Amino acid sequence: MTEKDQILARIREALRVPAPLPGDHAGGVHAHSEPPQNSRQWLPAVGESFGERLALFQKNASDLKAEFHLVDNLGDGCNVILRIKEAEGWQCIGSHTGELTDRVCTSLGLPICRTDKPYDVAELERCDAGITECDALIAQTGSVLVTSRSAGGRALSVLPPHHVVLARREQLLADLQDGFELLQQKYNSGYPSFMSFITGPSRTGDIERVLVLGAHGPKKLTILCF
Repeated sequence: MTEKDQILARIREALRVPAPLPGDHAGGVHAHSEPPQNSRQWLPAVGESFGERLALFQKNASDLKAEFHLVDNLGDGCNVILRIKEAEGWQCIGSHTGELTDRVCTSLGLPICRTDKPYDVAELERCDAGITECDALIAQTGSVLVTSRSAGGRALSVLPPHHVVLARREQLLADLQDGFELLQQKYNSGYPSFMSFITGPSRTGDIERVLVLGAHGPKKLTILCF
């Protein structure tokens, strides 16, 4: 029997064995049931107070090469983004309609490609930054939780080279389990087509183990918390 015949024989044999449902391996919890109550014991601990969670998020975001700003009010946040605009020479931005995004984008005085309306993808690709709101910030991992409904669709957080996220302090959650519970409570009647945990700017280390930022998405990630 040739090696090819042996491989095909093993495939045919494996196909005779029914595959278990996801999460049912070795009598485990079914994938569609509630998450186990003790799942937090497997994940990094998070402090109880807002200050502890904020400090952890700041540390994780910094380690991930993301820029984080805690500001007292929306006006201060606009000033921060104005300084970034001037430093990077922005000419146009992408964004979507929202309480925070509307105020910030108006202050910039730039042409806006709005992705919650019909738009030209080529125009969005030419934008210097994408400014979005989000569903939550996750202290445990330094991640930003976005969906197609909270962040202006699927492309806005991916195509422009600089992603700017606007969040409120009450959106800072402790851990991933809190994030999944939020999604279930908020969208259980109809989940968005796109849900993502953004953990730092796009990166890859595939080429000779050299870390490269911006290989598959935004090279910069800036997070403002009001």
